[in-house]
Amino acid sequence: MCIALPGRVVSINGNEAQVDFSGNLMNINIGIVSAAPGDYVLTHAGCAIEVMMKEKAEEILSIFADLE
Repeated sequence: MCIALPGRVVSINGNEAQVDFSGNLMNINIGIVSAAPGDYVLTHAGCAIEVMMKEKAEEILSIFADLE
């Protein structure tokens, strides 16, 4: 099973964004989405696959926190 995780875009440089996943910053390819700093993106295998509403991203993050 594969899981996609939401993260908040911190900065963008071309088709790459620095994304914050609960304090962990990672470089993510955003070539197939139109994201801006502050947006939440659903990410799988190093690629953003969807721009999400903040509320939905926070709901998913809360579920993962409960599972820990």
